Amino acid sequence: MADPKGFLKHERRLPERRPVPLRLLDWHEVYPVADEPLVREQATRCMDCGVPFCHEGCPLGNRIPDWNDLVRTGAWSAASESLHATNNFPEFTGRLCPAPCEAACVLGIGNADPVSIKLVEVEIINRAVAADEIHPQPAATSSGRSVAVVGSGPAGLAAAQQLARAGHAVTVFERDDAIGGLLRYGIPDFKLEKSHIDRRIGQLSAEGVQFRTGVNVGVDVTAEQLRAEFDAVLLATGALAGRDTPETPGRALPGVHLAMDHLVAANRVVAGLDETAPITAAGKHVVIIGGGDTGADCLGVAHRQGAASVTQLDQYPLPPKGRDEARDPWPTWPWVLREYPAHEEGGERVFAVAVQEFVGEDRVRAVRIAEVSVERRDGRRVVTPVPGTERDLPADLVLLAIGFEGTEPGPLLDQFELPRNPRGALDCGPDWQTGAEGVFVAGDAHRGASLIVWAIAEGRAAAAAIHDYLGGAGDLPAPVGTATQPLAVPGAR
Repeated sequence: MADPKGFLKHERRLPERRPVPLRLLDWHEVYPVADEPLVREQATRCMDCGVPFCHEGCPLGNRIPDWNDLVRTGAWSAASESLHATNNFPEFTGRLCPAPCEAACVLGIGNADPVSIKLVEVEIINRAVAADEIHPQPAATSSGRSVAVVGSGPAGLAAAQQLARAGHAVTVFERDDAIGGLLRYGIPDFKLEKSHIDRRIGQLSAEGVQFRTGVNVGVDVTAEQLRAEFDAVLLATGALAGRDTPETPGRALPGVHLAMDHLVAANRVVAGLDETAPITAAGKHVVIIGGGDTGADCLGVAHRQGAASVTQLDQYPLPPKGRDEARDPWPTWPWVLREYPAHEEGGERVFAVAVQEFVGEDRVRAVRIAEVSVERRDGRRVVTPVPGTERDLPADLVLLAIGFEGTEPGPLLDQFELPRNPRGALDCGPDWQTGAEGVFVAGDAHRGASLIVWAIAEGRAAAAAIHDYLGGAGDLPAPVGTATQPLAVPGAR
């Protein structure tokens, strides 16, 4: 059993990040591998409470108390098996997920610090990789059925692995020149080095998954061709339509860009695919509009590119440092100040402001902002500028990191006759099937832009639905990490 006094003996601690002056010189991940005693100490804080709300906080249903206790006792291989039982790619989630499990941790009662779940998760997979415990698990027999997966982000890859391990022939189509979706070109290397993606691609390839890159489905391959060649199709295309502000005066000025255009260009340079980026922060005064993950990614990239200054704007007021029980009673998601490692690296954050105008003639030279009040009326947020508070911020480069509007419109959706709902996403039935026979949807394409854990969870659920649609019997195999775990291959007609 867990140590019932572990949370009393040990305070929440995280490993020290790499020093800022050093990490600004490269693109390597901010966190080094943590010392084993620290990780085991933090796992000991888990009390294995009678009702583990962290399960509910995690869309994947990760068995958090189980692998925490295995780490506490030093059973790293068993912890990896437990972790992989619900999560195909813990090296992705352990680095990128904002950890709703920690917000739901029972230790959060009374403003206590939750267990460092995310730290333990990523260190389990770090040590499994170091011990060479991640191996392919090809299916023992073939089902004779085939599935096309459109999109190679976390939802598409998770579904592809589940289906391949069940014996189906899976082909993943990717529009870009490399597999990974936003993981590949949307996430900077200082958060996720691409070797993690490459390792999993190698595993999936050895399990029989076929990858076709540089294929724009709907253009290079039609929906009719997909349906003729494959028994089922999964749309895991993401929600890549960036939210814009076309109504803001000056939006058309050169120098104002969507955040993803900047991040993708930077990632391609880091990957050695391009020599220079068409959008760079080098020597420029950068203003980032948006206070979330994407904005923080732009902040870190801008500093590494040598920006003269960086300012990040957020229309919401400065959140508190800790949970307010009156406003955010446990275990609801707390509205607290989210600080990313990139915020340690410089720049200024300005809260409760909104852009009124992009100022310039031949190109953007400044951003005119005003202080705002934000109120909720009839379930909607209403942002009201405060008169007399306008001021200009110098800006040679403006990056819009204000979210996404759903799936991108295009011929694929038209060919399948799939309308988008008001969220900009694709609807489906309880079996994950869209209005088109044999065509399923999962991930951000279904939910709209969301967390990576939701993408993987939906990919796994859609894979189970496709398996059933193809006549499979029984549950899909768990995505265990090692080759020692027996793999039961469900039958199929």
